[in-house]
Amino acid sequence: MFASLAKTGLAERINQEGRILGPALVVTNSVLFNSAQADAITSAMQIFPVSNAWNEIVSHRPLLVNSDAMIAQIGLDLATNRQTLRAFFEMNFVLIPDSQPLVPISFLLYADESDPSPYPIPSNMPIEGWPTQTPGLSLSKWQQDTNNTGGDRHAIVVQPGNGDIWEMWQAKLTNNAWQASNGAQFNLNTNGLRMLGWTSGDAAGLCMFPALPRYDECERGMVEHACRIVVARTRKEYIYPASHYASTTPATATNVPAMGQRLRLKSSFVIPTNWAKEETAVLLALKKYGALVADNGGFFSISVTPDDRWPANAFSHISSIAITNFEVVQSTGATEGPRSPGAPAAYAGPDQTVLAGTMTLSGFVAYSSTPPVIQWKLYTGPAAVNFGNFPQTNSTATFSVPGTYTLMLSADDSVHAVAYDAVDITVVSPIVLSVARAGTNVNLSWTGGSPPYVVESAPALPGNPWIPISTNNGQSVLVPVSAGSKFFRIRE
Repeated sequence: MFASLAKTGLAERINQEGRILGPALVVTNSVLFNSAQADAITSAMQIFPVSNAWNEIVSHRPLLVNSDAMIAQIGLDLATNRQTLRAFFEMNFVLIPDSQPLVPISFLLYADESDPSPYPIPSNMPIEGWPTQTPGLSLSKWQQDTNNTGGDRHAIVVQPGNGDIWEMWQAKLTNNAWQASNGAQFNLNTNGLRMLGWTSGDAAGLCMFPALPRYDECERGMVEHACRIVVARTRKEYIYPASHYASTTPATATNVPAMGQRLRLKSSFVIPTNWAKEETAVLLALKKYGALVADNGGFFSISVTPDDRWPANAFSHISSIAITNFEVVQSTGATEGPRSPGAPAAYAGPDQTVLAGTMTLSGFVAYSSTPPVIQWKLYTGPAAVNFGNFPQTNSTATFSVPGTYTLMLSADDSVHAVAYDAVDITVVSPIVLSVARAGTNVNLSWTGGSPPYVVESAPALPGNPWIPISTNNGQSVLVPVSAGSKFFRIRE
């Protein structure tokens, strides 16, 4: 299904959450979202730049002055039994190779606001809700809507290699031909938006794929982006990164949210420790990255992939969270916040092999505005690392156990995306060689180092070469000695 791309000497690929992505994967066949293959591919993807609005950390953003009034209005617009958060299992996706053939698609309602046909639609493109919300229906029958269920029928196709996303609304396969009410194309590698005034699969003109809590990230324990959120009513206005409104409520009704409005779960909300890790992962994201208003609907809801691998209790407590646990933050524009000039940069230094003990780290941080908070931390390794002064780039690190350690340097100015870089430190223990005469033999024994070991000898005369006499994975070797003095050495 996919192959790994070799590392090319560039800096580590680290996403906005500070997670090392590893090598990107090449997709060689269409891969459905609810599979281990899809988990591996999406785990290694940088889904939009770290400065993108979906990846923007908003835990420190100030509130709108009318935050309380807007939250109250969101609640009043819903029935009393719908004034809590809901997790809707709806949006799914398929991952395709760069070579996916293009097929024609007809647009029925918003052809003038659709990116033109043809689209790279694979035969296994899933439609919203499948499989957990479509019991008894095969994918083929759901593509054709044989039961005339109707609905939004969103479809998402992601091409990681080219970095393109195609999203459709009311997609349906009719007489072996695809049709939809709208089609929108986005690129994973840019912060580009829809043409202002244009809709997309979402009423706000937003891309849906980066908003979806996926199985792979929930199982890791942290959703690493904002979610899309649906409210009952919006006003006739859109704010960055939205491009479209769908409302008759005047823009002057500022207590009604606009499309693109940013909500955040209050930091004071305590996530119970006995809640499922999947819903905990989502709630942590709602505190850190928040949610963008994307559509109008009958619930206060976020979209979750309809993955048939979710545990039964994965999101069972979310519906107990009242709207009043949310607040509205001041949004940033296209050239503000993480997209403004002057982002810091971090360099953790070259990979090194060192002896166990203390070493000086050779990190570097560049910035041009607010001095960032600098921090070293252990990312992975076989044992703890003691940092002499972790908030300084030239800190020291003390290693007591041999092995490979990944250390991460970060620089956070609370405005831009956190700058990260990582360095691999291979720690080895020194080899201590002991020599003891045993009759006509010499017993060589040693401690430290890592096998295999090469034992060499040379006559005690200047300029004579070292000659290998043993390759040994143990900790000693018995060597016959002929007449005359000799030197011995051991190396890994």
